[in-house]
Amino acid sequence: MTDMDQSVLNWMLDIRTPVLTDVVTVITHSGGTVAAFVISTVVTVALLVRRHTAEAVTVAGAMLSGWAAMSLLKLLFGRQRPPVPERLVVLDSYSFPSGHAMMSAILACVLGAVVVRLVAPGIRRIALLVLLGCYTLAVGLSRVYLAAHWLTDVLAGWAFGIAWAALWIWAISRRSRGRTRAKTL
Repeated sequence: MTDMDQSVLNWMLDIRTPVLTDVVTVITHSGGTVAAFVISTVVTVALLVRRHTAEAVTVAGAMLSGWAAMSLLKLLFGRQRPPVPERLVVLDSYSFPSGHAMMSAILACVLGAVVVRLVAPGIRRIALLVLLGCYTLAVGLSRVYLAAHWLTDVLAGWAFGIAWAALWIWAISRRSRGRTRAKTL
């Protein structure tokens, strides 16, 4: 924990209200493991039905392998969560990196890649990309508000999530380009 972590947690404690806590709790649940996997499963199936196989593999592969990577990182770092009196959620896993932040960042990034690839340029594409960015920001900040994580856990979760998604996007794009070239020869 850093001084910044404690300062941000103190600020979050100062702004807590019952209504805001209810709203933040809904946001945090939208970024939980179950919600993230329901969203990614629905998107993957929809992409497969529309024969967008590379995009479906990107979404499913990044999410499944990202969950495993996140779980391993938590075990490797073994960082404790913020103290219980401030924590508004019951958790028994390690804190670093934030799984909600990491998984929502992976989901937002791979869905962003799908949007860029499949949605025509314009206001609709921009709106979807902004919505995805706001989603992962809201989920990550909800974890700090609820004292489920320190701010640095969330920042690391976002960083790991973006990197993991970028790796999948790059790998699948490269593979798809290779197949396209092979077909034209």
